[in-house]
Parts: sequence; structure tokens; C-alpha cells
Amino acid sequence: MKQLPSYIKKENDIYWLTEDERENLKISYRIREIVYFEKSPYQDVMILDSYDFGRMLVLDGVVQTTSIDGYIYNEMISHIPLNFHPNPKRVLIIGGGDLGAAQEVTKYDQVEKIDLVEIDQLVVEASKKYLSEISGDLSDPRVELIYHDGVEFVKNHHNQYDVIIVDSSDPIGPAKQLFEYEFYHHIYRALKEDGIMVCQSQSPLLHFDVLKQTYKHIQTLFPITRLYMTTVPTYPGGFWSFTLGSKKYDQLLPNIPFDKQTRYVNKDILYHSFSLPEFVHHKLNEI
Repeated sequence: MKQLPSYIKKENDIYWLTEDERENLKISYRIREIVYFEKSPYQDVMILDSYDFGRMLVLDGVVQTTSIDGYIYNEMISHIPLNFHPNPKRVLIIGGGDLGAAQEVTKYDQVEKIDLVEIDQLVVEASKKYLSEISGDLSDPRVELIYHDGVEFVKNHHNQYDVIIVDSSDPIGPAKQLFEYEFYHHIYRALKEDGIMVCQSQSPLLHFDVLKQTYKHIQTLFPITRLYMTTVPTYPGGFWSFTLGSKKYDQLLPNIPFDKQTRYVNKDILYHSFSLPEFVHHKLNEI
């Protein structure tokens, strides 16, 4: 095996992944097996089999998704915007190389085309081969995999998409540009006149600076901005937020039953995810 990076340590024949979340917080996972490890032109790509969270996708030492709770994130970032828009036909996913969000979008028969733009082809290949619990062995013909820089891609697409899902990793490395105002401006232009976008906006407990910046950018561009939340145990702080920007629609579709095959999202979750804790309301009012 090639030399392991510093965030993987072996102690008494046991591997540990230690994620450096911040100066005062490190999160360690006991690893059963290093399933896959390659260096792409952009980052270290790993599939690790952990004892408590099952197989996980790890990029540059940071856990992106796991077998045990990845479906929560993927369902929340996908089903919410698709239940805001009355007739989503063309969907763009930026990032999402684990294919989990794309798998959720394929559950909507009215969607005719799903473009998934991922900068790192190795992430997609590793997820399809070694992380089927998330990727679901995706083979829907409506999904087109486009290996390209998402920032550059949206610059050249105007008025084309009903829904855009920005499924980015943390705002470091190749994903840093996906949190900047210019990028959201291009997202706005790539949407049709009644389009909707959503992005993950980090933890309101540990990363409110990122949430605040994201919310402010989207609020500046879109007439309707909504924050919603869920709990993803793997992600630091547990709480996780999503910011939705809409050009026209200001609420979930009324009186339409939610009948998709899901493990987390149901009709109650769709509506109650917009019920925010008081401290989040207070901080948003300061923006």
C-alpha cells in the first residue's frame, strides 16, 4: 500500500482516521479497512470501512458521507427543492460525486434531465465501485455525468434549469469557490425565471460565519430565501443547514402527498425542517 497521509494513524494494528475540524476539535474514527485510496489531481480520495459508520467517503481527510447516515443529507438537499417547484423538468447538481443526491432526484418521474457536474472523476468512480450504499449503482439514463469545474460550467449556461442543487464539500480546496457571491450570481442566471437553488450551508453551531455569508449572498440575489435544517450525526456539531433561494415560489407545494421511497424524509419532515431553533432565528435577524 502507498504511504498513508498523516490523518491516518496505525496504533496496535488498528487504523484511526482523525479529522481536524478546527484548532480545538478533532474527531477520530476507528477504521476496519482501507478499502480504496488514490490521489487525484485535486485531492486524496479514500473509501474507508469504519466500525460505527460503515463505509465512508473521505476527501483530504474530511468525511463527506457514510453508509449509516448519508441518506439523511442526500434526501434533505434533494426532496425539499423538488417539492417547492411545481414541475421540475431539468435539474443541475454541482458536486455530489458520491451520486447520492442524483439517486434521490431520479425518484421524480417528471424530471427529464439531470446534469451532474463533478470536478473530480475519481470521486464518482470510487463511489460507484465501493460505496453502493450511497451511489445505489446509479444507471438512470436521465443522468449525465459531466467532469468539469462547476463554477466554469454555470457561467456558460443561462436560463436552463428548474432546480440547481449545490452539493459541495467544505469551503476549502476545490470547493472554496462554491461559497462565493460570484458563483451564486451565475447560479441565479442559470436558473429559469421560476427556478430554485439549494446549497448546504454548514453547521449553525460551529460554522455560523459560513452560514451567514451563504445566506446573505443568496438573500441579495433571490427574492425568496429560506433556511432549513436537519441532523447528520457524522457532521461536526450534528446540526446541519441548507439555504434555499427561489425566484418565485415561497412555500412547499400545498396538499400534495409525499410518496417517494425514502428512509428519512416524509411529509412532516418536509414542513418541519423549516422550523428553526430560536438562536438561529436570532442570528438570522442580525444579517
